[in-house]
Amino acid sequence: MNKVLILFPDTPDAVIEYLSRVARVIGPFTSQDDWQTPLRDCDAAIIVVQPQFTGAVMDSAPRLRVIGRPGIGVDNVDLAAATARGICVVNTPDAPTEPVVEKVIAWMLMLAHNLRGADRVARVAEWQGRSALLGNDLEGKTLGLIGIGRVGSRVAQICASAFKMRVLAYDPHTNAERARQFGIELVANLDALLPVADFLSVNCPLTTETRGMIGAAQLRAMKPTAYLINSARAQVVDEPALIQALREHWIAGMATDVFPTEPPPPEHPLLQMDNVILAPHVGSFTREAMLRMLMQTAEQVMMVFNGQRPPNLVNADVWERRRTNL
Repeated sequence: MNKVLILFPDTPDAVIEYLSRVARVIGPFTSQDDWQTPLRDCDAAIIVVQPQFTGAVMDSAPRLRVIGRPGIGVDNVDLAAATARGICVVNTPDAPTEPVVEKVIAWMLMLAHNLRGADRVARVAEWQGRSALLGNDLEGKTLGLIGIGRVGSRVAQICASAFKMRVLAYDPHTNAERARQFGIELVANLDALLPVADFLSVNCPLTTETRGMIGAAQLRAMKPTAYLINSARAQVVDEPALIQALREHWIAGMATDVFPTEPPPPEHPLLQMDNVILAPHVGSFTREAMLRMLMQTAEQVMMVFNGQRPPNLVNADVWERRRTNL
């Protein structure tokens, strides 16, 4: 019987029951548990974002045939190493879209209306500091998007229709016709986007092209009243430049739930700042999305076991030379 290791705490019972019909489930484990020992004789692993699945980890599990990564990002999996070893890597790019979109819009509302500060003031005597809470309408403001894939295009659609915002986007991997379908004006480069955006939402994947694409020059080009929202990957934004921008008020503030190291160390500067809203990488954390992501991952693991090509095979080149354990 195939063995599936689950390195994903709080996996819904329905997912475990589904897998248990045809496989032996090992776990669920947390990242702090000793999961590498039981991985050694497992055929599949369903994993969270924190552990790094390197070639060395894969070599310790000679039966491993498929790695399932619920959600979109697979940057903690060495795809080249997996492909070289015949290991399939699958993800669920559609499942987390709606909760991430809703959180991006929630952060925009919190930033525009200073709701973090309002909560703090409401708890002090005489509501001291209330006069400093004057916010701004979203209506009529300009939203800038970096990347208009699943999340970016849906954010644009809602903000254009619900808040009557002007939506601009930079995405070299799409075209103007697709952008227009979502009420988006496509721009040719960041120079045309940054100086006019009241809110800048980062929604692109982390690649060699996007790593560090928002640095000091880009942050200085933004309005001092503008807000940055990062629901993608922390490394898209140069962290030292971001910290300086927030300290020196090149921009008004930011919201993010992604960090270069997760969780960040207690002395991390962002944890001490009042002009930021932080979350512990919970963009897709809803009950519905968790069930969708993990069930879709489990279904694709089963497809690999049954010799069926899964729909979200990230390293597509592996399929014809995949490990079969026959």
